Amino acid sequence: MMDRNADAPWSEFDPEVYVDNNYRTPLEVDLKIVRLLRDHFSRCFAAAVSRSARGVDVGAGANLYPALSMLPWCEKILLLEYAPPNVAYLERQTAPGGLDATWDAFWDELRQAPAYRGIDPHTEVGQIVRVERGNLFDLNGQRRWDVGTMFFVADSMSEDAEEFQRGVRCFMNALDASAPFAVAFMKQSQGYQVGEHRYPAYPVDAQRARRSLEPYAAELEIHDLQHTVRPGHEGILLALGRRNTAGGSA
Repeated sequence: MMDRNADAPWSEFDPEVYVDNNYRTPLEVDLKIVRLLRDHFSRCFAAAVSRSARGVDVGAGANLYPALSMLPWCEKILLLEYAPPNVAYLERQTAPGGLDATWDAFWDELRQAPAYRGIDPHTEVGQIVRVERGNLFDLNGQRRWDVGTMFFVADSMSEDAEEFQRGVRCFMNALDASAPFAVAFMKQSQGYQVGEHRYPAYPVDAQRARRSLEPYAAELEIHDLQHTVRPGHEGILLALGRRNTAGGSA
């Protein structure tokens, strides 16, 4: 029987186990992703003269580095997350002084670029980042952001092809025209374990990732990273680009 998003045990998701498995000791593939994010956003915002952008990380989970990558250009960043345990984790991390040392190694990669220097994430995350419990599927284009990220969400919440494409569509339609974005997928994932619970996934390859994003994207590039971080997948796909100016809702 196919597992859909509503069937997954999101209320039982364990963010501390997830962080222990993926971020407490930084994986080389994540550090590579952070460098690609850093360079992509630095190029896209090269002409920015103020920190006026509104950023969103959709399905933030227990991962702070997408938000950190947007920090130099944003006056506000929203972390949208559905699973209650992840919401609680994010609220602790974004409380004043709450960002823990786990994320320092990722910031060390980011601050190699000029835009990130002089920023203290332990101070600024508490000032400009807020957390909201919400469902990706409820994004309908009425709320628009100037920059956005979505990491391991559309592909890691359901086995259903329609829900995968709907997730991509909802995220892309939440971005304003020309907004820089970054989307990451686990390549050909067969599902994943967090603590005692199994979560569904939809298998995505580079071609499928490109097809899902092309109707909404300009300057699209797909990085096929040949790193596996657990059994049951073949690597990580990182898509970088801008929301197209047509602003369509394909």
